[in-house]
Amino acid sequence: AGKVELHGKLIEVEHSVPKRQRSRKLQIRNIPPHLQWEVLDSLLAQYGTVENCEQVNTDTETAVVNVTYGNKDQARQAIEKLNGFQLENYSLKVAYIPDEMAAQQPPQQHPQGRRGFGQRGPPRQGSPSATTRQKPQSDVPLRMLVPTQFVGAIIGKEGATIRNITKQTQSKIDIHRKENAGAAEKPITIHSTPEGCSTACKIIMEIMQKEAQDTKFTEEIPLKILAHNNFVGRLIGKEGRNLKKIEQDTDTKITISPLQDLTLYNPERTITVKGSIETCAKAEEEIMKKIRESYENDIAAMNLQAHLIPGLNLNALGLFPPSSSGIPPPAVSVASAAAAASYPPFGQQPESETVHLFIPALAVGAIIGKQGQHIKQLSRFAGASIKIAPAEGPDAKLRMVIITGPPEAQFKAQGRIYGKLKEENFFGPKEEVKLEAHIKVPSYAAGRVIGKGGKTVNELQNLTSAEVVVPRDQTPDENDQVVVKITGHFYACQLAQRKIQEILAQVRRQQQQQKTLQSGQPQPRRK
Repeated sequence: AGKVELHGKLIEVEHSVPKRQRSRKLQIRNIPPHLQWEVLDSLLAQYGTVENCEQVNTDTETAVVNVTYGNKDQARQAIEKLNGFQLENYSLKVAYIPDEMAAQQPPQQHPQGRRGFGQRGPPRQGSPSATTRQKPQSDVPLRMLVPTQFVGAIIGKEGATIRNITKQTQSKIDIHRKENAGAAEKPITIHSTPEGCSTACKIIMEIMQKEAQDTKFTEEIPLKILAHNNFVGRLIGKEGRNLKKIEQDTDTKITISPLQDLTLYNPERTITVKGSIETCAKAEEEIMKKIRESYENDIAAMNLQAHLIPGLNLNALGLFPPSSSGIPPPAVSVASAAAAASYPPFGQQPESETVHLFIPALAVGAIIGKQGQHIKQLSRFAGASIKIAPAEGPDAKLRMVIITGPPEAQFKAQGRIYGKLKEENFFGPKEEVKLEAHIKVPSYAAGRVIGKGGKTVNELQNLTSAEVVVPRDQTPDENDQVVVKITGHFYACQLAQRKIQEILAQVRRQQQQQKTLQSGQPQPRRK
């Protein structure tokens, strides 16, 4: 693994990106918002020929660009020198964009904007976040639910009204009339820039209000937004803080459909906003901003992690909303990115891991299920062994679930346990499920997880937003292992586990190499 010293920081460059996955393309994140393009261009040009540099739409204040260098070597130099580089008090983050992902989807098939990091629009002017540039479409469409009796008015005579809206807001709008026949409400999907989505939403609300007046319909027509359950926890925020703030700032009343309504086929929750058209429109902006942010974070995390879980197919796990307009789900094709991962070596099974996950003692019954049905199904679904350890004492608040299996099995089993605890209301409707997981590491490797002066552990926490603790003064167990404690919501916890396993794999590889070297020299060297 190549290590680079940057501003006193040791940064590992090579080991986490398998050779075959290196490419000429890099994504640079966390660029200062007001940086002039000239400054960025001259910085990038130091490492080689920049064939292409395009801005990616994000909801963060900082800018993100995708850069293509003339060859892989130049890209490698750039990533070594620029990752962690300080620019106007911002620390740049640089990662490879694997070739498969870049080549996978020609962008024109995707009205939804960035999918395989496709080519990006118009020429740049001014600074990365200058408003003169036409904003690219958001990856996350706005999904609304409207009463069936207003669908005709929204479409208009021979489709004139809907054509007008799409033209005016430069959007693509799908009205899913065929869906849930006979239902009182129909979903509408709007693909556009965040601003375009908001304008279209406001026009649709105005059309419904006018139609209601014309047809003497007197009930209130709230704004209903559909959002994938994965993002709703973060929208609600801890103890409901984020949602309360949106309600206060926009003077609206917001409710969210209960988890019980979710099914495998319908992972969306309904967010109902009551207020005037003006206030509902403001609330829509805030709600979608939060949801897009969560989506961007998850995609970014997964792009970074793609090569860490060999063969993991995210779409199969249903982590991302299937888009309903026939566009394939995000091409974070982890399966292909992972297929390029150079470990475990071909033909070897990924190693089995054991994780101890702590759940509320009261939840044990829900996890086991009637006559052990739930835990058996879970074990089959995940391909993992799942056992619940006996209680430590009569008053124990937590119980330990012992999960044994390869990375993908861990991902599935832990994900379902998190989900089950949420569904069974062991966590409030407005809080994220946070659990503690323990993994055992050889005592000689604990130092590597902590890093010099705690540096690695701090970087782990910053990258994954999980809390990672290696308690000091532990007495190693009979297998000479010590415990690493990880606490966080499912996503954070998974990333931290993968990162730690990656460090351990590296330690094991180095030991193997040393052994091989030693065994190759049976005679002690004479002085």
